[in-house]
Amino acid sequence: MSNIQWFPGHMAKAKRLVCESLKLVDVVIELLDARIPISSRNPMINEILGSKPRLIVLNKSDLADPVVTSKWQQFFKNSNIECISVNSVKGQGVSQIPTIVKNLACKGSENTKRRGFSKIVKCMVVGIPNIGKSSLINRLSKRKSAKTADKPGVTKGKQWIKMEGMMLLDTPGILWPKFDDPEVGMKLAVTGAIKEQVLDIEQVALYLLNILYVKVPNKLMERYKLDKLSEDRFELLIQIGRKRGLLLGGGVVDTQKAAVLLLKEYRSGKLGAISLEEPEDIEVV
Repeated sequence: MSNIQWFPGHMAKAKRLVCESLKLVDVVIELLDARIPISSRNPMINEILGSKPRLIVLNKSDLADPVVTSKWQQFFKNSNIECISVNSVKGQGVSQIPTIVKNLACKGSENTKRRGFSKIVKCMVVGIPNIGKSSLINRLSKRKSAKTADKPGVTKGKQWIKMEGMMLLDTPGILWPKFDDPEVGMKLAVTGAIKEQVLDIEQVALYLLNILYVKVPNKLMERYKLDKLSEDRFELLIQIGRKRGLLLGGGVVDTQKAAVLLLKEYRSGKLGAISLEEPEDIEVV
């Protein structure tokens, strides 16, 4: 498995922006992908945020296995980090955030204590690209204040959004310079955090098939109407492409289109709510 590397100039700028903005806020809302909470967690984030009060929000919970998501919530709470799950697109769970944030601010920094808790709580929303930061902010503020799109890298600079009792700072998504574990890069690619132009789409699809074959073979068979799954992952991709009529001249399956289809259907939840990692799969946060 080859490593996926991607750290364009605006990512380095985004990291500086977060570091500079940290002193302006009382609480940090760290947004993670509920399907891959550890792989979607920037390894630099603990160093960057330090002791700043933090709420972890597991977003896209509708696309993750709810049983596994509950395990992750307990996992982070065992590490003394507040954690909730939400679906920012539909607004599910978002209403919990203001109360939790205010409680964290009340317990938090000396800066908050000096100026009085009656003041507006300032929060910064951080996370990797395409994690749903702008969608979450729009839900919290009940208006389309932040730009959104179903692709990474839409938010370019910091934006303050006012709402009752809070001010939210949206920041650009931050990826890291190097994925030491190739599994992390592949999971980010599968969920759409990395632009597809910089990766081998078939390789990513085969990686996803390897997980689905082990975790949810029945869902693969049901979705693509397969009587039997080939043990060879590339042959399985061909099976899917043939069933969907993705053919080139001479009846040859267009595996590129089959890969795009598989990833799109996983990302949209058409294959079901499937988590790609569980707490027992890892050793440390």
